[in-house]
Amino acid sequence: MKEKRNVWVMVGQYSSLAMLLPAATVVGYGIGYLLDNALGTSFLKPVFLILGIAAGFVQLIKQVQKDTSDREQ
Repeated sequence: MKEKRNVWVMVGQYSSLAMLLPAATVVGYGIGYLLDNALGTSFLKPVFLILGIAAGFVQLIKQVQKDTSDREQ
C-alpha cells in the first residue's frame, strides 16, 4: 500500500530545494573571498564559487533521485 505524504512536508522539501543552489553558491564564494583576503591571493574566489555551485548541484541531484525513488516504490 502506498503511503501518501503530507502536503506541507512536500512543500517544505521543495522550497528547501529552491534555496539549496543559491545558498551553496554564496557559501562557496564567501569561503573563497575570506581565503583570498587572508592569504593575499585573488584566484580562490572563482575556485570556491565553482565548488559551491557543484556542491549545490550534487545535493540537488541527490534529493531529486531520492524523491523519484520514493515515488516508484
